[in-house]
Amino acid sequence: MRWPPPISPRRLLLVVLFVALCSIPGTLSSRLVTLDTIDIFTTHEWFHSKPSVYFRCSGDNKTHLPDVKEADSIYTFKGEESWQPLTELPENKCKRCGMYEEDTLLHDDVFDEWELCSSDFKDGKYTHFKQGQFNATFLCPNCTAPTGAATHGSSSEVESKKTSVVVIIIVSVLVSVIVILALFGGYKYWLRKKRERDQLRFLKLFEEGDDMDDELGLSNEF
Repeated sequence: MRWPPPISPRRLLLVVLFVALCSIPGTLSSRLVTLDTIDIFTTHEWFHSKPSVYFRCSGDNKTHLPDVKEADSIYTFKGEESWQPLTELPENKCKRCGMYEEDTLLHDDVFDEWELCSSDFKDGKYTHFKQGQFNATFLCPNCTAPTGAATHGSSSEVESKKTSVVVIIIVSVLVSVIVILALFGGYKYWLRKKRERDQLRFLKLFEEGDDMDDELGLSNEF
């Protein structure tokens, strides 16, 4: 019986590093987008009562939605359907995606086309609404806004944040000045007390010297 050759330390190290990377949350995680709900408000095909709706991103194949057959009906999905997921998003780049309806005669009809980005998802959920066309909710648990992405807020919120920062800076400077003055005052007080103690000690030593002279009869008599 022949035993397999032993694993080299280098290969073993690579295996350990790979396992460690996979164990880190978010490492090698795919940004798969699935359809949660959709409600189409209209259909574009005249000759068929049931539309053929599909989703497609640039560079991807069509993803048909076989259950979506009527307008003004909310369809809910589990994300485990055979046609899921819809697409996979890159980390720092968007995809041009759209919702379409197949046309038997002319070009396919467009419900809407838009840029789908990882940063669009808040807590793994993103809702896209096109007036008069459709309303859909997409899920992507691993899609998050990139680090340092700017948050869009109202001007009043921005001004409030700026004011808060200015107030914090002013209060910090005032507290620092007060602390420095308190330390300086405490140091001056300590020096004064030390000087007074030294003077008292000197006077006490002088008085003790006079008492010793008196006891020994060494005081000068005139």
